[in-house]
Amino acid sequence: MDTCQYGGGEIDFGLSEEQKVLRHSIRDFAEKEIRPRAQELDEKEEFSIELTKKMAGLGLFGIFVPEEYGGSGMGYLSYIIAVEELARIDGSQAATVAAGNSLGTGPIYYYGGEDQKKEWLPRLCSGEILASFGLTEPDAGSDAGASKTTAELKAGEWVINGSKIFITNSTSEMAAVCTVQCITGKRPDGKKEISCILVPNGTPGFEAKKMTGKMMWRASDTGELYFDNCRVPEENLIGSRGEGFHQMLETLDNGRLAIAAMGLGGAQGAFELALRYSREREQFGAKICTFQANAFKLADMATSIEAARNLLYKACRLKDAGQPFSKEAAMSKLYCSETMGRVVDEAVQIFGGYGLMREYDIERFYRDYKLLTIGEGTSEVQRIVISRLLGCYDE
Repeated sequence: MDTCQYGGGEIDFGLSEEQKVLRHSIRDFAEKEIRPRAQELDEKEEFSIELTKKMAGLGLFGIFVPEEYGGSGMGYLSYIIAVEELARIDGSQAATVAAGNSLGTGPIYYYGGEDQKKEWLPRLCSGEILASFGLTEPDAGSDAGASKTTAELKAGEWVINGSKIFITNSTSEMAAVCTVQCITGKRPDGKKEISCILVPNGTPGFEAKKMTGKMMWRASDTGELYFDNCRVPEENLIGSRGEGFHQMLETLDNGRLAIAAMGLGGAQGAFELALRYSREREQFGAKICTFQANAFKLADMATSIEAARNLLYKACRLKDAGQPFSKEAAMSKLYCSETMGRVVDEAVQIFGGYGLMREYDIERFYRDYKLLTIGEGTSEVQRIVISRLLGCYDE
């Protein structure tokens, strides 16, 4: 049976043998390689090239990309399982893999031309380089349509001006290319024409600055991007001109599954920490897990986690089957991220004062969860998406 442990029990989620082996191998790697370094990297706000290369060696970049482009061709559920297992130990390393796949590799694989795929995908899938997705701007977060970054076509080149913020995998020495959402003109109806353009790191006029002082994911690479008359060839356009907004929405659908996996894995990790601690800690002459107040907390955690896993895996199976999954992706992102919030809050409560100390991993989990309810569409935006797909609003 597949090993998803709830205090010693095992739950079979109908995974293939390949997926079960993947889960066990990633869990073993995360325990042995990531756990011993997670706290130190968090304290130093250090992005680890070494760990990223080791994760690449396991084939974690490009899991869903076909083998012809250098990927593993294992499907989206397998990718989500890998992110889940990394997040069970450390959100920062999970974020590197999640963004590297959904936001970095994804747009090139799904929308890029054959030449773009052959140029970038093999190196991205091998982990030689990383790609980023330039969407969020200082004045355009949830309202992605308010983007101001422009790209004007002049003499066979796109001339890009503007800025992006909170962009994962964009500033390290491994960062090689960014898919930048730009305004490239006006549509016939007067609305903005939005397109996505590949901009290699190091292009003149393109500057990437590392962001520090984060509350969460402190060991992941987050950057601010600046474009000042940055010129790239016309053929760097991804897909057709004006398709950028559609590409962005689909990219976020895919990315929401990864964020949900981070919430699920983080909730699992926090639950296991709390369960282990409650079995060791004694008060009033008894293990604190025997106190009904704590036992009920743990029961509720386990129940929520199982519901979250079923919801997320269903969404992934829909995607792998080529069926519509936007509603299920939004539901998964909403429920899994908020589940982690509830679980880590109760876990810290079980730890008591020790849960507030940085020497205990649960403190880091408590900080890391918050981005999950904000990034790639806030919880409020997810509820808007879900209600629209339920037909609550007139189109």
